[in-house]
Amino acid sequence: MDSVTSMISRTKSDQLEKVAASQSISRTASAETILTSNTNGEPSLSRKSSFGKKTVGTSPGRKVGHHSRKSRSGQLKLDLEDVSSGAALSRASSASLGFSFSFTGFTAPPEDIIADLRSFSDDDNGKDPEAGHMKKKIISEPTVPIYIKFTEVRYKVILKGVTTTTEKDILNGITGSASPGELLALMGPSGSGKTTLLSLLGGRIRGNLVEGTITYNDEPYTKSLKRRIGFVTQDDVLFAHLTVRETLTYAALLRLPNKMSRQQKEERAMDVIYELGLERCQDTMIGGSFVRGVSGGERKRVSIGNEIIINPSLLLLDEPTSGLDSTTALRIMQVLRDIAEAGRTVLTTIHQPSSRLFHRFDKLILLGKGSLLYFGKASEALVYFSSIGCSPLIAMNPAEFLLDLANGNTNDISIPSELEDKVQIENLGSDIRNDKPSPKDVHEAGLLFFIAVFWGFFPVFTAIFTFPQERAMLNKERAVDMYRLSAYFMARTTSDLPLDLFLPIIFLLIVYFMAALRQSVEAFFLTMLIVFLSIVAAQGLGLAIGASLMDVKKATTLASVTVMTFMLAGGFFVKRVPVFISWVRYMSFNYHTYRLLLKVQYDQAPLSLNVTHLNNGVIEVGAMIAMVFGYRLLAYISLRRMNLHHAA
Repeated sequence: MDSVTSMISRTKSDQLEKVAASQSISRTASAETILTSNTNGEPSLSRKSSFGKKTVGTSPGRKVGHHSRKSRSGQLKLDLEDVSSGAALSRASSASLGFSFSFTGFTAPPEDIIADLRSFSDDDNGKDPEAGHMKKKIISEPTVPIYIKFTEVRYKVILKGVTTTTEKDILNGITGSASPGELLALMGPSGSGKTTLLSLLGGRIRGNLVEGTITYNDEPYTKSLKRRIGFVTQDDVLFAHLTVRETLTYAALLRLPNKMSRQQKEERAMDVIYELGLERCQDTMIGGSFVRGVSGGERKRVSIGNEIIINPSLLLLDEPTSGLDSTTALRIMQVLRDIAEAGRTVLTTIHQPSSRLFHRFDKLILLGKGSLLYFGKASEALVYFSSIGCSPLIAMNPAEFLLDLANGNTNDISIPSELEDKVQIENLGSDIRNDKPSPKDVHEAGLLFFIAVFWGFFPVFTAIFTFPQERAMLNKERAVDMYRLSAYFMARTTSDLPLDLFLPIIFLLIVYFMAALRQSVEAFFLTMLIVFLSIVAAQGLGLAIGASLMDVKKATTLASVTVMTFMLAGGFFVKRVPVFISWVRYMSFNYHTYRLLLKVQYDQAPLSLNVTHLNNGVIEVGAMIAMVFGYRLLAYISLRRMNLHHAA
């Protein structure tokens, strides 16, 4: 029996040698490998890509049939239907890489051919002249395609304050679709809602705040779709201490179905390594902040491999080219192009692609401030905007032109005059509605708040010392009835006014024009009058605190706490004050002074006044006048009470 088996094996080996001698090995998989002879008579290897054909896989229980062996350059297939059981065992023990076979009588290819196959990578061989990417296509098992469609998708978030809650729209009626084999790009400036839309399409954001319809093959999202959707986040979240092969094997063992054996899962991980061109770094650690590892482009391919290892029908990627150089980004995009051509639906967000990247997209969705600006073929985007009168004034990258439009930057863009006025008005109203003032407005508001606080803080502490320092003299002179208490009070509170008002005049003459505040005589004198009113009111508070305590240390402590409370309640630092202490701001001269200063500066901007609810300022002026006399009345009553106690 052994002799018969040996004879059959030798007979088959002779047949294989004849096949090798004829310099042709047939295949039915995705790549065809042919051994030929060059001009020097040395054997060489030629390869013809045949992407998109159905691949027949092998299973552990299959006794006869086609024997598949995947390599970096293709998938070599040998017909072994007549091979005996001894040859089948020899096949099972053969190595998983290269072309090393243990069949008796079969001569392996020369070592230089094997070395050439192993060195076939995206770094040196098989490059596209334009992009430098691998010509090898993604080989995958048949997958159920997914056609995704979304209509009028809206999403809002709830902003919770201390006392109130508001809603902010993130997406406003986004509509689009993508078919199997298409690569769709989501473009837009930062904050336009690209990542939010991608998360919604991936089923990662759900709830009552999501409106519109999202269907997958005309069916809503279900939990069973989770295993058919791959989602690659912007950050490459990988274990730094694992190698590339260990990372993908780890993902395969945990994510592939239990019906697959461990060996099949490990083989699937190796398939992904070859598909993404990672065989050179398969034993290199991922690395991190403290450990040197793979490059940025290789890390991104590993992240993509973590998702395509489950053979998803729908692949979503969040800015896969972020932080990569143009060449590496082009290679990543070519990988996505190959994945799409394998029958998958691929959607990716991208911030600012190069022109070469832009022309690789099939469809484009352009977002601006959460709204849809364009949906259609990427190649027809410029034609569409040119048809409505928007075209670049200079030759520029199509992606940059579209992003300038989305940002409202029209410096290098020709737009119709009737649209330009509408755009400027809309941008002005949008900035006000979205509470996005210009830097100049922010700086002016900060300066006005400083003026209100400083000229409210300084007079309080100078007035505190007025009565405590003269307490002994006041008691002595009042004991002999030299003057009435009311006469002393009026004289003391008015004698310092000229000097107290001189310093603010000098201050405003310098600061007002240096800061280029509203250039008008009326605005300048109104600002000065408001500051005077604030100083007199603040002096009244200081006089009242000093007269009530007649102790400098205690009065200083109480004044510090009071002024700080008034400043915090003034509306600059805290916009939404709890209801139970909101009444404090109406007693704050800082609050009323700041609002009056804002009204003077922005009196010609009705939209701003509506936002701050300034109206005509009568309430603020009335409150300040009431403080001027009210605090002084409190100080006089405190002095009179002290005088009565002394007399008793």
